[in-house]
Amino acid sequence: MDFVVEEGKRVNEDCSTLILPALSIGNVGQLAVDLLVSSTDADRVGYLDDLNLLPCVGNDAYGSLPCGEIALPLEVYESSSIATTLAQQRSPVAKGMMIKFAENIANFAASSGKKHVIVLSSLDFQRLHNLDMSRGPQVYYLCNAGSEGRDDNCEKLGFGRLNEYDSEGRCWKYLSSVFEKNSEEELTFPSEDELEDIDYYPSLPFAALFSAFKAKGLKVTCLLCYCSEGDNIPEAFILAEAASKLTGLSPDRFHGEEGGKWQIPYSWKSMYGGPPDMSMF
Repeated sequence: MDFVVEEGKRVNEDCSTLILPALSIGNVGQLAVDLLVSSTDADRVGYLDDLNLLPCVGNDAYGSLPCGEIALPLEVYESSSIATTLAQQRSPVAKGMMIKFAENIANFAASSGKKHVIVLSSLDFQRLHNLDMSRGPQVYYLCNAGSEGRDDNCEKLGFGRLNEYDSEGRCWKYLSSVFEKNSEEELTFPSEDELEDIDYYPSLPFAALFSAFKAKGLKVTCLLCYCSEGDNIPEAFILAEAASKLTGLSPDRFHGEEGGKWQIPYSWKSMYGGPPDMSMF
């Protein structure tokens, strides 16, 4: 993985926190990062070139006027005002290459001096067995600060620990052995036909990223929410706000429209196309 700094830009070494998505159902993590980039007025400083990502190209996601910039598979933004780096992943990892990709991006985070990595992702709502509607949408977390994924700060913020995390589970142990490279026993990840319900969570991209950052000695916190396919903009706001709380950032400092807290990314205006032609009804 190569980090290419854009011409005329420089990397701010004071940005010790990295926020990035892990691709999953509904693309909630990507939408949340879009919202954070737009609202913090973060500046693109470069991009990461990795052979494990599928190629893609698109229009600038944030500018309201055509400026000749194109969106790439994995872009790096910095917001000096909040000392945070944001990485936006726009294309999926090639099949079977998630381990290598996670290792590469963990190397990037460690070599660039990051101290805390926040991974934003989503989980399939059909996997949620204990639904408590009285609390509203719940944010779940997984952190390596304490035992069994616990973190006191996340608990104080009202986030729920991902109870499905089991460090001794066969897939979680496999991920640890792959990245830490200190396991004496030879472990293998089960094939798709052998996967059980308990293997759903460690089979997702966020789990590989969590294990890779952990192996590098970095503090890593995964913020997760359950959703279904469809319009997941509300879930994006939930994750973006959770990330803001975790970093101690108040949305009141954001560059929202007309005094609002959040700046809606310009690309969202065409997310679901234009309204229907009412003359047909």
